[in-house]
Amino acid sequence: MNASRAFAMAGAAILLLAGCGPATRQADLVVLNGPEPESLDPAIITGQPEMRIVLSLFEGLTARDPDGKIVPGVAERWEVSRDGKRYRFHLRADARWSNGERVTAQDFVASWRRTLAPETASEYAYQLFYVRGAEAFNAGREKDFARVGVVARDARTLEVELANPTPFFLDLCAFPTLMPVHLPSVERDGDDWIKPGRLVSNGAFLLAEWRVNHRIRLRANPHYWDRAHVALRTVDLLPSSQANTAFSLYHSGEADLILDKGLIPSMLLGAVKGRKDFHSAPFLGTSFYRFNVTRRPFDDARVRRAFAMAVDKRRLVEKVTRAGETIADSLVPPGLAGYVSPKGLGYDPAAARALLAAAGYPGGRGFPRVTLLFNTSEQNTAVATEIQDMLAKELGVHVQLLQQEWKVYLNSMSALDYDFCRASWVGDYADPNTFLDMFVTGGGNNRTGWSHQGYDALIRAAAREADPEKRMRIFQQAETILCREELPILPLHYFVGVQFYDPDRITGFRANVLDEHPLKYVRVTRGD
Repeated sequence: MNASRAFAMAGAAILLLAGCGPATRQADLVVLNGPEPESLDPAIITGQPEMRIVLSLFEGLTARDPDGKIVPGVAERWEVSRDGKRYRFHLRADARWSNGERVTAQDFVASWRRTLAPETASEYAYQLFYVRGAEAFNAGREKDFARVGVVARDARTLEVELANPTPFFLDLCAFPTLMPVHLPSVERDGDDWIKPGRLVSNGAFLLAEWRVNHRIRLRANPHYWDRAHVALRTVDLLPSSQANTAFSLYHSGEADLILDKGLIPSMLLGAVKGRKDFHSAPFLGTSFYRFNVTRRPFDDARVRRAFAMAVDKRRLVEKVTRAGETIADSLVPPGLAGYVSPKGLGYDPAAARALLAAAGYPGGRGFPRVTLLFNTSEQNTAVATEIQDMLAKELGVHVQLLQQEWKVYLNSMSALDYDFCRASWVGDYADPNTFLDMFVTGGGNNRTGWSHQGYDALIRAAAREADPEKRMRIFQQAETILCREELPILPLHYFVGVQFYDPDRITGFRANVLDEHPLKYVRVTRGD
């Protein structure tokens, strides 16, 4: 059967399942965004679906353009000291909250304090640890926030002192964790401050509506400093974890844009690659599994290595994911200037069986029943089923499968309430550190229970190292421990970004290594 006929038949079948045609359009752009968001609080969110929304609602000192490059945000300019440790940011006079109030330097100081406060329990608080004294304040060792290296000199001048020169600090300033929040709203409304009618934001859009499991509607923020360049008046973001449902909405014209490859039925990938609305490009992202090293049997590194060498990753990318992904033996993706990951553990079933036997489970005998956790999606289910089959065939190990909805799955990972689980990571900035520093002892996004003093020392040493080549060699040593010796994670493949949209109608949307696509720059031309 030729590709076009396969696509037409599959598309028709999906539309029959959907049972509806195009609805009356109300928004300028309708986006299929992935699962229902966990939260819209910049200090709390950890997942990509949430971050896409927050990046439209809020803006940091810096921002990103459609190519992923850093550009001025709330700060119109800045100076950096010769030693690279002191930054002075000058805020725009016309930076406003969505209620019309001025955005001030003190808003950033108060917001960073809130993120670092232990009671906030921000899993991404470590993104601020590059600021002098921030880690000590977060850990409770320092009670006086005045000793943390961030101060408002006046309403429009923010000064930041870092513990060490940090080449990616301006990138961090565009990251949600470092974005300001409107503290009077937080204090007045408590957990309800993120709801429509209460959320006060400072980005290109404001929150007009949030109907759980139906849609989030964004409306252009009339007080945004650059509102003249925001073309979209309204944007609807639809939650969906089911590929067939999502693709039917796109194919029927009820949605304009699919942002997540997991929302495209695997059976269609081969048929749609030649279409003009199919867009694909690699980016800095890795799919992997986490092991809970606090539970038997994954407290034994030999078992973790055995699992890694029993998985045929090439079979996964060729049979299941099918978008041109490359297999991963290490965590850090290729494409970072000056860095090449060390070689990890490849597919070697015989060595895997020997390791499992050495750990006390010859042929899988006596191995406890373990559960593989993953969030609901067609592709995650297919990958988990393949790995379940591989482990049974190669190691004689029986694995149960457990799927959970997005919010529940995130909570399970954070609470270490799993045996091993599906995970992924997309770089927050273009540096190996964004992948490697999350696995330090107690890291908010570690979520494995793993702790290794040598690894921690290497990540600290890399933060202090000014020589770029030496710094990359230190990262290579750390990644060798992570992905060859200890393996609290099992790397599977590097991501390929896949989006669906009509390039004749939608412009300002471009592939970039961080897979960030600011809606501020998107333009839509309608022919109806």
